[in-house]
Amino acid sequence: MIKVEPLVTLRLMQESDLPMLHDWLNRAHIAEWLGGYEARPSLDEVVAQYLPSTLTKESVIPYIAIFEGQEIGYAQSYIALGSGEGWWEHETDPGVRGIDQSLANPGQLNQGVGTRLVRALVEHLFADPVVTKIQTDPALGNHRAIRCYEKAGFVQQEIVTTPDGLAVYMVQTRQTYERTQASTQATPQELLASTIFRQE
Repeated sequence: MIKVEPLVTLRLMQESDLPMLHDWLNRAHIAEWLGGYEARPSLDEVVAQYLPSTLTKESVIPYIAIFEGQEIGYAQSYIALGSGEGWWEHETDPGVRGIDQSLANPGQLNQGVGTRLVRALVEHLFADPVVTKIQTDPALGNHRAIRCYEKAGFVQQEIVTTPDGLAVYMVQTRQTYERTQASTQATPQELLASTIFRQE
């Protein structure tokens, strides 16, 4: 039997997903990084902030992550240039995309699922030839997220001050992504050897 590693896929978030997202954002392991227990949002606040039509006007694209047939997390991408409200004010490249994501279920933390989610989002974004670089900004103390991004190919650049506080600015350029993809392209012989090795 050949072992096939399950992938995370993404679909666009819909308005009907907002009650589910509200539940996720109120879970302790997510609320911890979104202002804490006292800042947990109400359903009305989630609708106001995450309504897909509203996010689209702000150049933000929201996604729901799927793993093994189950909805397991939220992700979003956005155009960094012109983000407003103090975010990335020095950015001049219209091809830069920012990303954020979170896993809904604490039992899936530290299992590699988050890394697969990030890789799926990166692959999706770089499929657009306009995108030159993808950036992210985990909180300085969020070591789990930082490690996840590193495993997905991001490189730490510097500590930055954002409207949400101190963060680690991390990037993955198209050049680095394409070089990594090329280096992992197996020849037919290599693919056969890998398949044989993984058989039971």
